[in-house]
Amino acid sequence: MKNILRIQRQGEGHWVGDGFPVHTIFHYQERPELSPFLLLDHAGPVDFPPSDRVRGVGWHPHRGFETVTVMYDGEVDHEDTAGHGGRIGPGDVQWMTAGAGLLHKEMHSMDFAQRGGRFEVLQLWVNLPAAWKMTPPRYQTLRAEDIPGVALPDDGGSVHVVAGEFNGVRGPAKTVTPMNVFDVRLRAGHSVGLSLTDGYTAALYIVKGNVLLNGVEGASEAELVVFDRVGDEVVFEARTDATVFVMNGQPIEEPVAGYGPFVMNTMQQIQEAFVDFHSGGLGKIPVPDEDVST
Repeated sequence: MKNILRIQRQGEGHWVGDGFPVHTIFHYQERPELSPFLLLDHAGPVDFPPSDRVRGVGWHPHRGFETVTVMYDGEVDHEDTAGHGGRIGPGDVQWMTAGAGLLHKEMHSMDFAQRGGRFEVLQLWVNLPAAWKMTPPRYQTLRAEDIPGVALPDDGGSVHVVAGEFNGVRGPAKTVTPMNVFDVRLRAGHSVGLSLTDGYTAALYIVKGNVLLNGVEGASEAELVVFDRVGDEVVFEARTDATVFVMNGQPIEEPVAGYGPFVMNTMQQIQEAFVDFHSGGLGKIPVPDEDVST
């Protein structure tokens, strides 16, 4: 069984753009031991009023890692300079490999903006090994109906397998390094045991509710639980209905150098990323349709 190393609450809130009221749960500069996971942000839950103005975060660059966006409520439209785009809604996941670099924007959909409502999303940053940092960008849209939900006994809830494997069921995400990413929904009074690979990083984020971990320690909403890499089993029981986001991955034992939207292995590579960004090497922002003829 994996031992609990620490439980910590989410940090101070801040806004990313005007559409994402974010709490940063962890960051690689403070928690390097969570490799390959670099950062976890929790946006919301918040209720947006109806508006004819689309909120979000405009064009910005990334290089050297992946972003995994998990939607609980609301809708987000994505567009990037590698030619990818799409909309994700409740239960969907967007897995974007920035790799060699791109520009992208993440905005509330116009439909959601106009009707308003509850908005909640997680975004996880996943590091890439050095050999993959300059891979061409890739985009995976994982629809809710394509993410298998493994039912737990006695109607106790379900484990939604985004990546990796649970009880012989594999998730649809294609990952560069081995990992398990689960979204667990557990009803009060029920429990689940997870086999989280021995030697791998393991952490849980309590999105909602209150759980008892390994029969000894409680964790509640907005808390991150970090486990020892030694051992492979984690058991948690829901004291209330709970949603738990599970991260379990093979550590990348390489130097990490990062600044803002770039995560590489050396500061020289970070400087090169900024040069490429400013010279247009990460792509050009598309000209709006109404401006094409001017």
